[in-house]
Amino acid sequence: MKEKLRLRPVEKDDLAFIYQMQINPDVSNYWCEEPYTTMEKLTKSYETSQDNNFHRQFILMSGEERIGFLALYGIESRHRNAEFAIMIDPGQQGKGYATEATRLLVDYGFYQLNLHKLYLYVVKHNEKAIHIYQKVGFQTEGELKKHYFIDGQYYDGYIMGLLREDYSESHQ
Repeated sequence: MKEKLRLRPVEKDDLAFIYQMQINPDVSNYWCEEPYTTMEKLTKSYETSQDNNFHRQFILMSGEERIGFLALYGIESRHRNAEFAIMIDPGQQGKGYATEATRLLVDYGFYQLNLHKLYLYVVKHNEKAIHIYQKVGFQTEGELKKHYFIDGQYYDGYIMGLLREDYSESHQ
């Protein structure tokens, strides 16, 4: 039986775990980034972010095992919205963690930070992720034509959003 999932803030000793996902093209392509970074760059970014109130970064844990990385970026205090992001370790994918992890971060955004809306960007052919986002309540708000360059080809994407009132109504 798998242990209950939980989120905890990213610590410096988590950077090697995050780095391994970021340099993996199978992960970074879906984050629409090239798998090019250095541990030094990641460490510097982590240290700089410690005084940043515009994002929250978490490690998804099952017991003492790291499962993934989740974040809210660009937290907008006036408009009460933020960008949702998730990365599940490739060795942990397909085990049902992503839906529960998404709900954990959505709950945090709406009920801890008092956000009004969460949004995300996703490559159109990432059907598994889109299915999870829709299951949690995200809706497609727009299509981004040939927005992402992956493996030598341009791909369409979606912007998806979730309003707090829609989420709260569906989870009562």
